[in-house]
Amino acid sequence: MHGPDILARFLTTPSEPDKYGQRWQYNSRSDRHSKVGCWGVALDLLAQSSLMQQHALSGKIVLGVNHEMRDFSTDRAKVLDLVIARPDGPVRATGMTFHTLVDHYGIDLTPDQQNLLMTLPDIRVAPVGAVLIALEAKATMTAHVKSLPRLYDELNSSHQAIHGASSQALAIAYVQINNSAEFLSSVVNSERLSEGLPPRLTIHRQPADTMRVLEKVAQMPRRSGKSGNGFDAVGVTVLEFVNDGGPVDVLTGPPAPQPGSNFHYNGMIVRMANEYDATFAHI
Repeated sequence: MHGPDILARFLTTPSEPDKYGQRWQYNSRSDRHSKVGCWGVALDLLAQSSLMQQHALSGKIVLGVNHEMRDFSTDRAKVLDLVIARPDGPVRATGMTFHTLVDHYGIDLTPDQQNLLMTLPDIRVAPVGAVLIALEAKATMTAHVKSLPRLYDELNSSHQAIHGASSQALAIAYVQINNSAEFLSSVVNSERLSEGLPPRLTIHRQPADTMRVLEKVAQMPRRSGKSGNGFDAVGVTVLEFVNDGGPVDVLTGPPAPQPGSNFHYNGMIVRMANEYDATFAHI
C-alpha cells in the first residue's frame, strides 16, 4: 500500500505562503493533507480492485472532488473530499483526471509509485451521479484532546450525509494523527514569526495523546451491512513530525493500529476493495 508514504512525502514539502508569508508542512486552515490523503487511498483502492479498474476502463465511473452530498431525510449537506461515482451524463474528454491530479496537487511519487499509476486506468473528474465510494479525511496533528469533539462531530456528520443520500455508497473515513512529542502550530506561530518573534512549541503527551484520539475513533459508528448506520471502513495513519520543515515519518509500530486492527490502513483498503467488487458488480 502506498497512501501513507505518499502523504508523508507530500507533507515534507511546505505549502504555499499563508497570509503572514509563512510556509507550513501542515496548516489546519488548509485542506491539502485531506486531498492528498484521499488521493492515496483512491490509488490503493484502484490497484486492489480489478472490478474498479474495469469500470474505469469502460468509463463507468468518474471522480468528484469536494463533492457535496445531501442527506435526503434531513436536507443536511456535507462536502466530501473525494468520491468515486457513476457519471451524471456524458463525460467530456478534456479536463482533470485522476492521473493529472498528481501535478495539480504537487504530489511527489517514487519511481515505483509512478510506474504503478501508469499501469492503472485513468478516471476523469466529472459531474457526479450515483456515488459508489465517498472518502472523508480528518487530521489531528496537535491539541489532540481539545480536538476530539470536533473530530467526532465532523466525521459523524459525514457518514450520515453519505448514507442519507445513498445507502449503497461505501463511506470511508481516513484519520491522520501526529504522534510527535512537540509541534510548531501554524495557528500559534504564523503571526509571531511574521513579527520576528521566536517560535512557540506545543508539547504533546505521547503516546497518550495519540491513544486518546484512537479511542475516540473507536467510538465512531461503523456498519457491516447496507442497512446499518456508520462508516463502512475507517483507516488510520499515524505520522511523526514537528512541522518545522523537518522529516515526516509514518509510524508503523504502536500506538499506530497494527495488522488485524479495525483501523489498520492496509486492512481498510483490502476490505473496501472487496466490498466494492461484491456490491457494484452489476453496474
